[in-house]
Amino acid sequence: MSNATNPQHGDDGRPVAFDNSYARLPDVFFAPVDPSPVEAPRLVAFNRALAGELGLDADALERHGAGYFSGNVALPGSLPLAMAYAGHQFGQFVPQLGDGRAILLGEVIDRDGRRRDIQLKGAGQTPYSRRGDGRAALGPVLREYIVSEAMHALGIPTTRALAAVATGQPVYRDRVLPGAVFTRVAASHVRVGTFQFFAARSDTDNVRVLADHVIDRHYPALKGAEQPYLALLDAVADRQASLIARWLGVGFIHGVMNTDNMTISGETIDFGPCAFMDRYDPRTVYSSIDRNGRYAFGNQPMIGQWNIARLAEALLALLSDDQDKAVEMANSAVGRFMERFQAHWKAVIRAKIGLGADEEDDDQGLIRDLLVTLYEQKADYTLAFRRLADAAEGAAADDALQDLLETPGALTPWLALWRARLTREAGTAEARATAMRRVNPAFIPRNHKVEEALAAAVDHGDFSLFTALNDVLARPYDDQPAFAAYAVPPKPGEEITATFCGT
Repeated sequence: MSNATNPQHGDDGRPVAFDNSYARLPDVFFAPVDPSPVEAPRLVAFNRALAGELGLDADALERHGAGYFSGNVALPGSLPLAMAYAGHQFGQFVPQLGDGRAILLGEVIDRDGRRRDIQLKGAGQTPYSRRGDGRAALGPVLREYIVSEAMHALGIPTTRALAAVATGQPVYRDRVLPGAVFTRVAASHVRVGTFQFFAARSDTDNVRVLADHVIDRHYPALKGAEQPYLALLDAVADRQASLIARWLGVGFIHGVMNTDNMTISGETIDFGPCAFMDRYDPRTVYSSIDRNGRYAFGNQPMIGQWNIARLAEALLALLSDDQDKAVEMANSAVGRFMERFQAHWKAVIRAKIGLGADEEDDDQGLIRDLLVTLYEQKADYTLAFRRLADAAEGAAADDALQDLLETPGALTPWLALWRARLTREAGTAEARATAMRRVNPAFIPRNHKVEEALAAAVDHGDFSLFTALNDVLARPYDDQPAFAAYAVPPKPGEEITATFCGT
């Protein structure tokens, strides 16, 4: 065997210091399972910066990454397992899902003292595979790598990409594709569906065990709360409301907001048919499996509330021994979700147009009128706000903004009202424009650029576009003039109208 798959004498043998709390939960929470070996693993991407953040031995992991990140070589201290969970998928409840192609290797304590999961995706069948092969194709693996790291650079809570390995063997979907394994890092992989798994079985004891585990791991301040499980519901709702508001701020469409894809930690997870909106339209859907627009861009806040309602149902038995009282408490918590979302969204959108915390009566109308004009004029969402930041420095930048509209000049009346409003904000025009550029990215993972990079890698074994795209997206708020082509919306014929699940 080569060095890549057979760690040599001289390494300390423990490039990762695991501390596996989830594996100490009752057996019903998971199934022990080892990754299935692959034929010819090759490390195609490794995130050294993240490895350092996690306190890992980056040199050893990179040297032997093909073996470690394919599952061919066991990482010392790992306790591989597949997690059990249920979930509502497009509104239909499935009582048992679980990790069908993902294997949790274990947990590490990062340099900031936070517990983080390390998981392989595409590492073979598990007891939850449901007739699936447990494998992943290279394209979806590279997509998740690109988008999860882009989300991190945008400042949005997300799972992270540690590595991608090409397996050297095919997977069979609608065509034969090269296989791959993805190494994902998360604060945890506990989902709303994890609670639903036990609640559907009326297993209140383990709902409580799971809730206590989540409080210990993610919300330790709640331990002293008078109603810790109600406080947990409120805390998860607030994190999800904040997360979705941030998604909307950058035009992100998750594409498959099932309850098994909603983390209790408040991280974005599972980048299958996700996409970033080009032209602004709240009805935008890219996912090929979302035929009725359930998870359209503008529906995401409502789906977030719907998912929180499912979590509330799963926690009912913990809220009160009096069922009527428990339902009342749950309904009140669910009802507060939209208030929380509106507060988070207001902060996001006000920052995007240069307004501070002091509100005026006409501010909501100003925001609404801008969004209506962008929709009617079929303007690119990302570029419109980025050029609005330039316009905050003076009218000389107005033409570049108006050029994005079907009717140049359609924003002129609005710009006059906006500038009049900005005169009542503190700070200089230059400082305001700088602040706006910090929240309005110049670069997002443009769908056509992502697909271009994936096609080069999958069809031709050329990873140069993948590498270049990741480099650009690591600095989304910088202008990067040399890479201006990555900021340009798709031309006619380049538009991506459908994205696909990675299974």
